[in-house]
Amino acid sequence: MSFLLGRERRAGALFPSPPIPPNSQAGGIGSNYARVDLSRTESSLQKVAVWSCVNLVATIAETMPLQYFPRSRDPQPLPSWLADLGGDGHGLPDWLYQYAYSMMLRGNAYGHVGARDTRRGTPTQIVLQHPDLVHVLPDQDGAPHWWMNGQQVDADKVWHRRVHPAPGQMLGLSPIALQATTIATGIAALQFGYQWFKEGGHPSGVLTTDKELDRKQAQTAKDRFMAAIHGRREPAVLGGGWKYQQIQIAPNESQFLETNQFTSAECCRIFGPGFAEIFGYETGGSLTYSNIEQRSLDLLTYAVDPWLVRIERALSDLLPRPQTVRFNRAALVRTDLLTRFKAHAIALQNQFETVNEVRELEDQGPVEWGDKPTAPPPAPAKVSPLGGH
Repeated sequence: MSFLLGRERRAGALFPSPPIPPNSQAGGIGSNYARVDLSRTESSLQKVAVWSCVNLVATIAETMPLQYFPRSRDPQPLPSWLADLGGDGHGLPDWLYQYAYSMMLRGNAYGHVGARDTRRGTPTQIVLQHPDLVHVLPDQDGAPHWWMNGQQVDADKVWHRRVHPAPGQMLGLSPIALQATTIATGIAALQFGYQWFKEGGHPSGVLTTDKELDRKQAQTAKDRFMAAIHGRREPAVLGGGWKYQQIQIAPNESQFLETNQFTSAECCRIFGPGFAEIFGYETGGSLTYSNIEQRSLDLLTYAVDPWLVRIERALSDLLPRPQTVRFNRAALVRTDLLTRFKAHAIALQNQFETVNEVRELEDQGPVEWGDKPTAPPPAPAKVSPLGGH
């Protein structure tokens, strides 16, 4: 149950067993590289593809402008409590990074409610908790009993949001627990490569002679040869029929690179379509981009946008209706200068934007006459077939 359902616990199982047995501290990486411990959130981030996907979404959520709409199509500055939802002085961007981090890796985000709105009762301060330090144990009636950092906490002090919900379960499914085999295989491949190239999974060369040697003579020859070349880049001089042959084994022959490439693409697929292609991992096909704008649109549409929508819903639920928050996705879609100016010209001509709105997008100061829509150009005069007007 804990393998599939992450942090939710049945009776007598307050703390989880890792889905993959932990590393043997006695044997170390050399003898137990195939054993990978994913019971902690950060363990899965050893796989670069996992880190890249999580960091990409979390960074976009952190840096993309978030707009507050007390009324439809009327953006205003964020309320002060929302601008620092964690109440720690780091601001909402820092909070959003933590939120995306927890949701993508564990399928759940947990917060300790520090304050509530006196009228609505909705939280106005949410201190996010590390997902591995929060546990829940439903009683016989299904009521949750929560623990944070080993201390039991009242349910009304807990703020919980989930992704990948399963019927009949309180918590969202953890992508890391569900795909532990794939992620662990990728990390094990990296550890195997480390052992192969650093610890010497094969001899680096063979020293041979046409003479018969006993064990003591062979060891003496080896020691002298190693002493002659250790820490030096000078050529070795051999005589008396001695020959040295270096052994070169291509990394792909050990299946290291192929396994790493395959598991990287698979790890990206855990978080949704588009991630593997965005990062350039081989997926059996390829994406080509005619311009930067198309690449940005694919990133937004196929990879990042579902996570941004989840964040928008979570924050909008804290506000009285119909107030909402929305990310300004236009900040992510980068275009070249000519395309951008053509778009501005069309928007101005059709009165979608004002001059000052365009100037703000281009980091230019406002002008006195720029707050009103530009008047459309006059229609051309019609000429009669007889040449009159």
